[in-house]
This record gives sequence, structure tokens and C-alpha cells, in this order.
Amino acid sequence: MTIVDVRILVEGASDVEVVSKALQGLALGSEYNITISAIIPTTNVEIAKSATAGADLLIIATDADRVGRDLADRLFTELGEMVGHVERMKIPLGHDLEHIDVELVRKELKNTLVRAGLKSLQLLPEYMALRNQLLDMKGRYDGLSAEYQNLKGEYEKTLRAYEEARKENERLKEENEGLKALIENAKNVFSIEEAWKSLFPAEPVPDEAYIGKAAEKLGLGGRVIVGQGYIFAEDRNLVDELLRTVYLSLTIKEEQKPEPPEPPTPPEKHEEGETEGNTRPNVVEDAEVKPDELESLLKGL
Repeated sequence: MTIVDVRILVEGASDVEVVSKALQGLALGSEYNITISAIIPTTNVEIAKSATAGADLLIIATDADRVGRDLADRLFTELGEMVGHVERMKIPLGHDLEHIDVELVRKELKNTLVRAGLKSLQLLPEYMALRNQLLDMKGRYDGLSAEYQNLKGEYEKTLRAYEEARKENERLKEENEGLKALIENAKNVFSIEEAWKSLFPAEPVPDEAYIGKAAEKLGLGGRVIVGQGYIFAEDRNLVDELLRTVYLSLTIKEEQKPEPPEPPTPPEKHEEGETEGNTRPNVVEDAEVKPDELESLLKGL
């Protein structure tokens, strides 16, 4: 069992001797499971507070006269909140060791301890009720603590989900901005064939490389990009300006080509079968030539 810490507060040093003498005939440890840890001689409230704080039971032992009662009342009021229980004890008047009845003091001390115990028993039902309330509150606290832990886990899970959703939202936002930019840029992409035919329907579409070279020569790099059959430009006017320049260049280039020479005119044929300036007789195809006639023809050449 737990030892009960009892402290006795008296008015002066002579009272310490009287109380100590009375305690010699009491087996407090074996009978009451208590120990007298201190006998404090003081009437100073601050000293009394410091010396008695934390005691299980405080006995205020003062004289039975009016001064003693007033002191006991004052100490009882001041020290009641600092100890487990406060009990008052009256010391008979004229309590010097030579004339005091120590047995009477011992009996009063014992009765004081009994009163304290009985009062504690009276408080026991209230204590038990408080204890049950405490246990009930502890059970509710444990339940709330478990619920708190569950809610904390759900909160952390939700927080992680929120963070993931936030990051995904940021990603989709960036992607959406990119798509918006792509859509805006797509408005400025023009088919070379469609753009050319809209300006020069009857003319063949020039080579894409030639158009790209023209854009470069005109200093339109970055503002106009040619490739894969399309022209990207800041606006349609640049495309039309580029294609008109290409058309003009091709036209000038075509006009500057030299004319090819005329083919030679074949010689006119005469009725006698001779060409002009040539007296060679005509040879009749598939005609039979005799040896003497062949020799005559060769001489004529």
C-alpha cells in the first residue's frame, strides 16, 4: 500500500517537543500506514506553504484559545488548495512538558487521524463517481483519439490527392495553353498550292525550294517559313507578297531566256532531179544499173 505523507503544523518549538513526545506511543506505520514526515513550527503563511505543499494530510495543531483558533482558520484557508486534506487539532493549554498530559495530546492526535480517515470515507463515493467519470472520459478520449488518427490519415490522403490533382491541373493548364497557341498558329499556316492558285490560277505552282529561297533573299526569315507544302506566316499579306514576288521573278527570268536558233531550210528540188549547185544526177532507187553505166556515172562525179 502507498504510505500516506502526514505533516503537522504547530505554533512554536515547544509544541514540536509536545507532539514528538505524543507520537512515541503511536504505531502509525503499522496501524494507519502513514508516516509523519515533518513537524513544522511556524505562524508565517508563506513558510507554511513552502513546507507543507504536496502533503497527503496536513494537521494544523494550535492552542485551544482564541488566538490558536484564528491562526488555524487562517492557515486552513490558505493551505487547503495545496495539500490532499487538511485537519485541525487542538493542543491543551499550558502544554509545557512538565505539566502537560502527553496521553491527552496523543489521544487528540489519534482522534484527528481517525477524523481524517472518516472524512476520506465520506468522500469515497464522490471519489468513485469522479473516478467513473474519469474512466468514461478516458474511454471517450481514446475513441476520439482513434477517430482523430483515422481522420488524420484521411486528411493526409486527401491532401496527397489534392496535391496530385493540383499538379495535374497545372500540367493540363500548360498543355491547354500550348494547344491554344497551336490553334492560333494553325490559323497562320497556308497551303502553297491553294495560296498560289488563289493569286495565279492559270500558272503552274513553282517549286517549294524556290519559294523558300525567295523568302530568305527577301529577309523574311522567322516571319515566313516554307516547308512540307505549306507556308507559315504572321499574316496572309506576307504570303501574298512573297508569292507575287516569286511570280514576278519567274516572269522576268522567262523573258530573259535567249530565243533558240531557227532550223536550216532544206534545199529546193529541180525538175531535172538536180539540186541547186549540184550537177549530180539522181539515182533511181531499185533501178538496175549495168556495169558500163555505173562507170559512166562515177566519171560524172
